[in-house]
Amino acid sequence: METGLHSRRSACHTLVLARRIISDAEQLRQIYWGALLHDIGKIGIPEHILLKTDALTAEEWLTMRNHVELGYSIVSQLPGLEVAAELVRSHEERFDGTGYPRGLRGEEIPIGARLFAVIDTLDAMTSDRSYRQGLSFEKAKEEIQRMVGSQFDPLAVNLFLAEEKVLRDMVAIKCSHPEEI
Repeated sequence: METGLHSRRSACHTLVLARRIISDAEQLRQIYWGALLHDIGKIGIPEHILLKTDALTAEEWLTMRNHVELGYSIVSQLPGLEVAAELVRSHEERFDGTGYPRGLRGEEIPIGARLFAVIDTLDAMTSDRSYRQGLSFEKAKEEIQRMVGSQFDPLAVNLFLAEEKVLRDMVAIKCSHPEEI
């Protein structure tokens, strides 16, 4: 359930950033679907790894990293979702080139994946997990700003900061308690 909610939130929040620099409806649609399906490859990862609450071993971590290529192999088979498939494949890349699976850097990483990276981190950091309480928006923002240029594209972080109020409100709602709206 939480994975599905995370995917929905991340897709909607990524569009907030994307709409600031992209006006093409088809490209926005592809970014939305790529963000929504970013972790679909995890269906090929054994449950004992996915549900583990302790730190992953080196071997388990290598298995987990395969979710990117597994996801790409699924989404790339869907007609009309080529851009979305590239977002799925590139969502673990880092702006400085130290990410995976291909070690892309800077603008080699598709713009949708660069925007998504900021949002994925924001949602992960501000969400409660079985092993820890979610951080405040402010703490997550500080960490995102600290990682600009290494993990995150400076453009994506600037867009995040420009949309801070909207994103702060969206994070507060979390889409998990609609009765509070």
